[in-house]
Amino acid sequence: MGHVSSADVERPEVRSAPTDRPPKSNWWIWVVVAVVVLGGVWYYRSAPANSQASGAPGSSGFPGGFPGGPDSMGPVPVVVTTAVHGDLPVYFDGLGTVTAYNTVTVRSRVDGAIVKVNFTEGQFVHEGDALVEIDPRPYQVALEQAQGQLAKDQAQLKDVQIDMERYKLLYKEGVIPKQQVDTQEASVGQSQGSIAADQAAIDSAKLNITYSHIVAPISGRVGLRLVDVGNIVHATDTTGLVVITQLQPISVIFTLPQDQLPQVMAKLHSGAQLSVEAWDRDDTQKITSGKLATIDNQIDVTTGTYKLKAIFGNENEILFPNQFVNVHLLVDTKHNMTLVPVAAIERGPQGTYVYTSGPGNVAKIQAVTVAQTTGNLVGLTSGITAGESVVIDGQDKLQEGTKLNPTQAPMPAVVAATPAKPAAANPARPGAAAKNITGAGSAANTGAASGAAPAGNPR
Repeated sequence: MGHVSSADVERPEVRSAPTDRPPKSNWWIWVVVAVVVLGGVWYYRSAPANSQASGAPGSSGFPGGFPGGPDSMGPVPVVVTTAVHGDLPVYFDGLGTVTAYNTVTVRSRVDGAIVKVNFTEGQFVHEGDALVEIDPRPYQVALEQAQGQLAKDQAQLKDVQIDMERYKLLYKEGVIPKQQVDTQEASVGQSQGSIAADQAAIDSAKLNITYSHIVAPISGRVGLRLVDVGNIVHATDTTGLVVITQLQPISVIFTLPQDQLPQVMAKLHSGAQLSVEAWDRDDTQKITSGKLATIDNQIDVTTGTYKLKAIFGNENEILFPNQFVNVHLLVDTKHNMTLVPVAAIERGPQGTYVYTSGPGNVAKIQAVTVAQTTGNLVGLTSGITAGESVVIDGQDKLQEGTKLNPTQAPMPAVVAATPAKPAAANPARPGAAAKNITGAGSAANTGAASGAAPAGNPR
């Protein structure tokens, strides 16, 4: 058996562990990033061009440009009214509080128990009407005592007067000295003084009986009852029995800025009677009219205002104490002015202007000068004349030369104060500014947003 050497033995193949393969290439990720970057650059550069193109005439979505422009497809519907010639009142506006012309807290002037209440809460009473009755019996007893004492002292006076006559005769005959006569005269005087005191006690008792029947000192409306039947009241009580407020007439205390004082004082010194109007809290409805009564004697340094007092007849009792009102004081009237509604006035960098409906129903921008604004009307001193048609609704769609389809509305009556209405949601041109229209008395005063004037047009 032969020997086999180790070299001859076939050795199993030993394979080394596989090494890490090189990472796969990520080139596609870089391709995606490059595409995104290029797309972003392209979009960023094309956005301004698209924006400019959208702002160009004819690219707004409306054929021929923005509605109302000269290249619009048809006439723009608007509401117009005719300017008139007339007078415009001048009002000073202030905040006021209704104050009772007279206020009385009814109190008892005597002590006693309440036996009867003759009024109903909230009742209107006249001066002298019975309100409350206090038990008068204690004062009736005091009256009888005073009357009894008076009768006693009167009898005593009669006695001393008779003695006085006797002493005078005896003195003339020289029977008694002069001193005795003088003493008797003093007794007569004492009796007369006692009678006077008795009479005063009687009058006091009668007065207390009168005070036990409490009557209304003024005419007015009574408030809530503060005491009930059976309660004992005293003359020293701090609380009263009931409060009476005079409502006819009634006063309103209101304030105005001190800068307006000279004009009001000048009117008062000239003897003019200034009219005052009271409006509700929202300043939308007139309540009643009255007259200015007086002005306070000093200015409030903390607010820079001064107080005024107006008197209202209040026949229908529409004003109530402590009610808040808006006050409009008529101080002057501007004469010979051209009047247009507030809704017609437009404002821009070059001033105030209006749109007029010229020949052929073509819009025309006309600069105007505003002299006075009162409520829903504006007084003009230049720019247009009475008889011209001005646009009061739809101005946001207009430019110089725009064709119009006008609807005529009547000129509203002057209203001292009207609330601002929100602008209608009409599409506005770029750069247009919304405007709140103030107006009342006409459907034409529903107002819309006001657009900017075209370049070169008066504003």
